[in-house]
Amino acid sequence: MGSIVAENRKSLMLFSGRGFPELAEEIGQVLGVAPTPSDSYEFANGEIFVRYKDSVRGSDAFVVQSMTEGVNRWVMETLIMIDALKRGSAKRITVVLPFYPYARQDKKHRGREPISARLVADLLKTAGANRILTVDLHTAQIQGFFDGPVDHLFAMDILAEHVEKKFAGRPLTVVAPDSGRVRVAERWTDRLGGCPLAFIHKTRDPLKPNQVVANRVVGEVEGRVCLIVDDMIDTGGTIAKAADILFDQGAADVIVASTHALLSDPATERLKNSRISELVVTNTLPLPPEKRLDKITVLSIAPLLARAIREVFDDGSVTTLFGGLS
Repeated sequence: MGSIVAENRKSLMLFSGRGFPELAEEIGQVLGVAPTPSDSYEFANGEIFVRYKDSVRGSDAFVVQSMTEGVNRWVMETLIMIDALKRGSAKRITVVLPFYPYARQDKKHRGREPISARLVADLLKTAGANRILTVDLHTAQIQGFFDGPVDHLFAMDILAEHVEKKFAGRPLTVVAPDSGRVRVAERWTDRLGGCPLAFIHKTRDPLKPNQVVANRVVGEVEGRVCLIVDDMIDTGGTIAKAADILFDQGAADVIVASTHALLSDPATERLKNSRISELVVTNTLPLPPEKRLDKITVLSIAPLLARAIREVFDDGSVTTLFGGLS
């Protein structure tokens, strides 16, 4: 006999970073797979160490890491987790990034600036990642930065279902907070049955990050519930000022739907004092107790991520989860 024939088996293994282990646990509950135990800690000088307690040889490995506050620490931990899997002979490594770090730095606005979103993709690839699975990228072009498959998931259906149930029967207008979000807002209007679309015309000082000047609203908003849609809420300046101008134009109510709740200071205070009645977000990032307000509704992204992970593992189609949307 000139060869040894082995049964072809596949094993799905889930791995959790320390950025938001509760999300990985929730994904594991949906999948029926517990995250693999590991030893993860820092040395006295801040260097990160990771070792998995179980064998990972030949596995289809899925590394879940939420890039929450202290993002550079979690980026480095993710790279070390990937390297440990590669050196442990994992067959395929998929990095599940509910929130892709440095996504806003996806192009050069002026000379001598970095394209940090591309740098992150290069680091993941060099560390040994074969595939990336992420939710609502800041711009779709980031998919092209990674030399390998990128599964781009959308939280719109999760958020839209909540809005439809709560505001059924009321006249609704979808509002893009700036011209760059108009394409996203158009998808929302289609999803909500063709309701009107409006957008805020604003200017931003390129030398002063997180500072926005809202000018005027373009579209039908008077007497209507205005739904502002965006991919992330950072300091809250954009949506707070957008809400003020919408009310000035006669809006009956203003709500906000956003996938990623960064809520960097002073976002919580701005939201608390704003005229926004509800902010609907997902748990791609953890929301600590001190940032939880009565007007913030958090929906779980875990079922969507679990379904996508299962499709990848089964060599199925992730695109079918969104009716062909990409």
